[in-house]
Amino acid sequence: MKLALILGDQLSAELSCLHELDKRTDLIVMAEVNTEARYVKHHKQKIALIFCAMRHFARQLQDDGWQLHYHAFDPESTQRSLLDVVAAVADKHGANELVMTECGEYRLHHDIVSNWHKSLSIPVTLLTDDRFLCSKTRFADWVHGRKQLRMEYFYREMRRDHNLLMDGNQPEGGEWNFDSSNRRAYRGDPPLPALPGFSYTHDDKAVFALVEEHFADHPGTLTRFNWPVTRTQARQALEDFVQYRLPWFGDFQDAMTQGESFMFHSLLSTSINCGLLSPREVIDAAVDVYRAGKAPLNATEGFVRQILGWREYVRGLYWLKMPAYARSNGLGNTRSLPAYYWSGDTGMNCMREAFHNTFEHAYAHHIQRLMVTGNFALLAGVTPTEICDWYLAVYADAYDWVELPNTLGMVMHADDGLLGSKPYAASGNYINKMSDYCKHCRYSVKTSTDHDSCPFNSLYWHFMSSHRETFSSNPRMTMIYRSFDKMADDKKQALMQRASHLLENLDVL
Repeated sequence: MKLALILGDQLSAELSCLHELDKRTDLIVMAEVNTEARYVKHHKQKIALIFCAMRHFARQLQDDGWQLHYHAFDPESTQRSLLDVVAAVADKHGANELVMTECGEYRLHHDIVSNWHKSLSIPVTLLTDDRFLCSKTRFADWVHGRKQLRMEYFYREMRRDHNLLMDGNQPEGGEWNFDSSNRRAYRGDPPLPALPGFSYTHDDKAVFALVEEHFADHPGTLTRFNWPVTRTQARQALEDFVQYRLPWFGDFQDAMTQGESFMFHSLLSTSINCGLLSPREVIDAAVDVYRAGKAPLNATEGFVRQILGWREYVRGLYWLKMPAYARSNGLGNTRSLPAYYWSGDTGMNCMREAFHNTFEHAYAHHIQRLMVTGNFALLAGVTPTEICDWYLAVYADAYDWVELPNTLGMVMHADDGLLGSKPYAASGNYINKMSDYCKHCRYSVKTSTDHDSCPFNSLYWHFMSSHRETFSSNPRMTMIYRSFDKMADDKKQALMQRASHLLENLDVL
């Protein structure tokens, strides 16, 4: 008989390994184990989401006639790893082969490829994960011969490959990218739509209690848990988004507002990344609404770009460059992650808002991640591995293949410009432009050298000055250095002094 191991981010009835099995004779294995739940301090909601979704999916498979062994989390179990569980089941049932859809994380993939066949003494067959829209082979073909691996050009090829928002061989609407139309600050109109609420079974609530008991030292709270844990709920979330929030998503996708955690964002990444939704069905749903005249092109294109562009691009980059990519530290950062990244206790209101969202919901939208918590880590020179581990731990949609390139490349510019042509560094002016956060802050965004000046302001210029040798020849940053050079010497000195003081007292800002 064959065994098939299905992982917690592979909860799809269309999974490739299922096509290789016989319901009558083969056995599926699913397992909640210590090593996967604890290799970083995953947010309580992330653990609860995956455990609940796994259990619902397991019941669905059994209802569909599959034979299944499910290893529920047990802190006293001697089977602490996936290999432990598979070995015990294979020995008990006399399995002659393990079949898996390839996993999404290099750490586990390397262990499977290098060690599992030896430990199990049976063949281990890894199948392509065809839930993605760009295979590893297709990505390698696109990379071949290119000096720069820019997402924008990859995205255009994906649009052509999948005939999405195309007019013949040209982009619908005459532009590939409507990002310039998607930068409006939100001033209260239109009203923010309510999110759908999900109900949870007695078994789901038992998982919540399990997580509270055994993962009490992990970050976050379960009191505001509201994630889809079944495919039916995920489809409900998708339909709600395309009807009520997609029409405004484009205009306000970069906007931030005090006390509002979700804005017009989809909140579908948790469902896509664990398998409850496929990326193609999500894209098709958005395009269908656009075709029906119920969402504008700038919103639809911007949403499609996040999935067909960024999501597929960072996955391709991850597998192309691992494992060396994980050690990237192109700017030579050495500072530790400030303690408030785990406590949320800071006087910087924009950071406090992002942390509140993070710990309450295991979520923050991409601008909060990139231009607030990420921007601050970049300006402060935080060691990339520390901020990478933090993002991986605290967000319910974070898996290594998607988190690592976004953090190392886009947030920290630690990969020597492989992913981005310039660092996403900004002063407090950007945050003030795209939000109302600064109105509620004890620091002044209007000054940069006073004792109560916004820390982002002086840290921004300190970052630019410190890395001038690296960035001054970058044509996209020429104007920044021209502005710096025009400053009076005493202003520059005051900026550097203020920044140095902040860096020396980083944990108490």
